Amino acid sequence: MGCRKTPRFPKSKKLKAENSIYPMSRPTTRKLKLKPVASAALPVSTGNLWSHELSSRIFGNTRLVRVWLPDDYDGWGATRYPVLYLNDGQNLFDPVTAFAGVHWQVGETAARLIAEEKIPPLIIVGIDNTKHRACEYIPYKSKDPKVLNAKGKCYPEFLQREVMPLIEERYSVLKGPENTGLGGSSLGGLISLYTQLAVPGVFGRLLIESPSLFVANRKILDESRGFSSWPARTYLGMGTRETGNAGKDAKTVEDVRELEAILRAAGLDEQRLKVRIEEGATHTESAWAARLPEALKFLYSDRIEN
Repeated sequence: MGCRKTPRFPKSKKLKAENSIYPMSRPTTRKLKLKPVASAALPVSTGNLWSHELSSRIFGNTRLVRVWLPDDYDGWGATRYPVLYLNDGQNLFDPVTAFAGVHWQVGETAARLIAEEKIPPLIIVGIDNTKHRACEYIPYKSKDPKVLNAKGKCYPEFLQREVMPLIEERYSVLKGPENTGLGGSSLGGLISLYTQLAVPGVFGRLLIESPSLFVANRKILDESRGFSSWPARTYLGMGTRETGNAGKDAKTVEDVRELEAILRAAGLDEQRLKVRIEEGATHTESAWAARLPEALKFLYSDRIEN
């Protein structure tokens, strides 16, 4: 299936915002207020969260793109920041919009790690899913889950032609794979892995949580074999009680171990790949939130912690 062509970045309505400090178009629709949190050492805020309404010509629908900015971001462009793009944006920053009312606590976690100098300041972009989530996140025709009109093969183009130009046009970001990361969980992890295979050299940091490797008879594992252009660092997380069914859970862990073996065979050592199989962890936002500090430190710290 071909993907529809689109301009370099979508046109968005320019809205008035208070305390403007940006020389470029305002970061857009509305600013979301987050409560401050405290680190172990000192109180830190959770940064600033902005949302953009993105109309996609590739998928023919509209979604929010949520942009978390660190406290020291001023928008003048003197300082530029690495960017981490994460799927299922509704679940990242706010329990009100998150599935089952539980979010990843991305803003709180990133702010604390930055304040503790565990990671450098960065911009985190949450890309909302739509009611067609399964179709957009699955790149193959699949019986489990049943998706006959899979559109996931268009997702890498959606990222490169619509999402990334929007962010690069309006924010002070560093470019290049060394400064650009991608991640997600479940089907969001699957499409992140597929995107790496489809457009190697775009993303240099990969955060894969509880990926749905079973889709389409584990085709993603077959396509990963022999692939060599893996990013500089990859974090792969999984729980041992993802489904609640002992047999399925064992197979799920086995699939992740197989993916790990594929990556190790491709040359990813302990400096480039961290795999966390967490005993008793489930397929939930709370589990992914709990592993997020470790994931961010591995992906962005200058000092690798085992």
